[in-house]
Amino acid sequence: MTHNARPESSGDSPDNPMSGRPPTFTSWLRSRSDEELTALLRGRPDLGHPVPADIGALAHRATSRNATLRALERLDRFTLQVLESVVALGDDRLSEPVGALPSDLAHGLGLDSSGSPGTEPLDAALNALKSLALVWPDQGRLRPVQVLRELLPHPARLGPPARVPLAALSHEAVKRLADDLVPHGTTESPVESVATALSDPDRVHALVEQVDASARRLLDSLTWGPPNGTVTDARREVSLATASSPVDSLIARGLLLPTGDDTLTLPREVGLFLRSGVLFQDVDTTPPGIEGRSVDPDTVSRAAAGQAFVVLRAVEELMERWSQEPAAVLRNGGLGVRDLRRAAQTMDTDDTTAALLLESARAAGLLATDDRLSGEWLPTREYDLWRESPPERRWSRLARAWSDSGRAPSLAGAQDSGGRAQNVLGPGLVRPAAPQVRRDVLTELATAEPGTAPGADSLKARLAWRYPRRQSPLYTELVEATMAEAASLGLTGMGALAAHTRPWLSGDEDASAALLATELPQPLDYVLVQGDMTAVAPGPLVTELARELALTADVESTGGATVYRFTESSVRRALDAGRGVADLTSMLERHSRTPLPQALRYLISDVGRRHGRLRAGSAASYLRCDEPALLTELVGDRRATDLELVLLAPTVVVSGLTRAALMERLERLGYHPVAESGDGTIRLSRPEVRRAEPDGIPTPEYSGDPELTRAAVRALRAGDEAANVARVPVELPENGSPAARVNALVEVLGRVLADERRVWIGYTDTDGRQVSRIVVPARVDGGFLTAYDTTRDAVHRFALHRITGIAELSADS
Repeated sequence: MTHNARPESSGDSPDNPMSGRPPTFTSWLRSRSDEELTALLRGRPDLGHPVPADIGALAHRATSRNATLRALERLDRFTLQVLESVVALGDDRLSEPVGALPSDLAHGLGLDSSGSPGTEPLDAALNALKSLALVWPDQGRLRPVQVLRELLPHPARLGPPARVPLAALSHEAVKRLADDLVPHGTTESPVESVATALSDPDRVHALVEQVDASARRLLDSLTWGPPNGTVTDARREVSLATASSPVDSLIARGLLLPTGDDTLTLPREVGLFLRSGVLFQDVDTTPPGIEGRSVDPDTVSRAAAGQAFVVLRAVEELMERWSQEPAAVLRNGGLGVRDLRRAAQTMDTDDTTAALLLESARAAGLLATDDRLSGEWLPTREYDLWRESPPERRWSRLARAWSDSGRAPSLAGAQDSGGRAQNVLGPGLVRPAAPQVRRDVLTELATAEPGTAPGADSLKARLAWRYPRRQSPLYTELVEATMAEAASLGLTGMGALAAHTRPWLSGDEDASAALLATELPQPLDYVLVQGDMTAVAPGPLVTELARELALTADVESTGGATVYRFTESSVRRALDAGRGVADLTSMLERHSRTPLPQALRYLISDVGRRHGRLRAGSAASYLRCDEPALLTELVGDRRATDLELVLLAPTVVVSGLTRAALMERLERLGYHPVAESGDGTIRLSRPEVRRAEPDGIPTPEYSGDPELTRAAVRALRAGDEAANVARVPVELPENGSPAARVNALVEVLGRVLADERRVWIGYTDTDGRQVSRIVVPARVDGGFLTAYDTTRDAVHRFALHRITGIAELSADS
């Protein structure tokens, strides 16, 4: 059921002046509609994790220091200026009523003069601030949440209200100042009388007119901030009669007040007068325009898709290489510099891009360390599933993992505070701000017209306007790294956002995959075999053909096309894996668009003829051959004297070496034996495929699912009802045994169950927390109450001995 500003049982609604209670921030939150609370939790997702117990808990969390700081980071420059204006004009330490009037805000921001953009931007900013619960209305005025006074101590670069530094002065000093400024005396305290005088623009004007030109220049230097100045002995005793310098004349008139032993501050009321009520010198209601070059959008998409294809192929080639020859894990958990360079060579890229791809693969769960003592980097079982999915889905997973990862690959190779180099895949590259920076940059690129490549300065200027509270040297460094990494991953092309990235940013990965699939090169089922013992793949190959070629030939070069070279060792590798001469020849004939060269046929046939003529076993080991002449030749070979060969029969020779040592030695002599098992069958030597268990794949902190947010609001409403509903307590025995108390509770619940009524219960959960629940009992048995918990919208079992209290709800609840 949708809630729309329902009346409160506590009677403290800010919209009800007859309630008898002053309005509060909590009561204002309680009066918000379900749609407005949903907008609050979506705008400030940290407030809903975990879901607060009630509106009071939500108000407490929303006004906490850390939560408010996170909310400030989401504000653009103009909205932040509006918020600072509310803080500056709505401070309850000013002489004006608590809260700021919208008309004063418009004047302070210069939005009520001719030629200004009007108050529409102000209205939109105020609505955004109310939606984020940073300001709230109170009888026509706008009040900031209290913690903002601490977080924004100098709003609009103004000093504190005069009451603050006056209250810190000695009574004698304030009394002397009051006698000079209010000579006829008042019934107010000295602090109040001076503060009241400084809040009167006419009185401040008269005081400013009394000082000389030097003092006025000093005031002008502090007018637009910062409002503090350093002098010697700021707390000196001075009056109008004893003032002998420009600084003394300002102190004697209260135009500067001491806030430290050597610090003088311009009071807020004086600063506002000197600014003629204007709070900022420059107010920009819109971000700076995008400046950059225009590129054909189709060219952008093709360039980005081409880079995405390069990324997929590079990651797959490295994973296949590391399946057989994994890289070692350093003692600190990272990857060594030499292994990084080898990986870059395998992927045909530079070290920086290799670091990016390795970190993205690990974030996607495709790469992890094994559980061996020495430790090696290996592909995971997730990689096998990833490899079988369509290319566009593979790319999306890598890109999403990079976007959500809290690691910064660009920092690889940099030194930490102790002078140690930061290794790729090591612990030193964690930067929690990285995911947010990537979203900021990509979202800003999406605001440009398709085919527009913003300049670096233009992008930084817009980000500085969008998120002024996030700006720092690290943020700037991560922005530059994000632009380079987005280009390397295929999110952008030629500096502009690719078409397939726009739906991907909004979470529509199906639409993104559909767009990318049209731009990616389609897998081919053919190659071009050439006379120089090479085969050229003019594009990506289908999985089966790619595996067969990787087994039969060595990759010589990559790029727009992949070149494979056939050698004796590569053909022998395929034969060792169980392929026959006829199998290799027919596979190449089937997939080659060019005639198979005679030289390649001879190579395969020659290697196949010599392959397996000798078979090695254990005697320590033995050799068996169907050609007695070959064994006779081997026994008589002077190079084989160290093999300790003994001819047992025309077709059998035994050796004193182990089978592995014998085979390795015969390989060097050019005989190429194959191993056989005890029953005489050939033992094929297939490459060992090793896999590691994937690390925990990180998930975004908040999914932004509207249904989940609405469910959180329903839980909030139910919890608030349980905490504030009018109820009639039911007396339970306090001094009897626990069994007597449980029996009395069962009796009460039995009556409620018979009448099918709701009741309130106090309950101690398993964590020891005291919680309130409104339940509809369904069954009481075995020491448990089974009931529908309206607070959590679920059926729950409550242990009777944990129920601390029970109350019937009033008739109007």
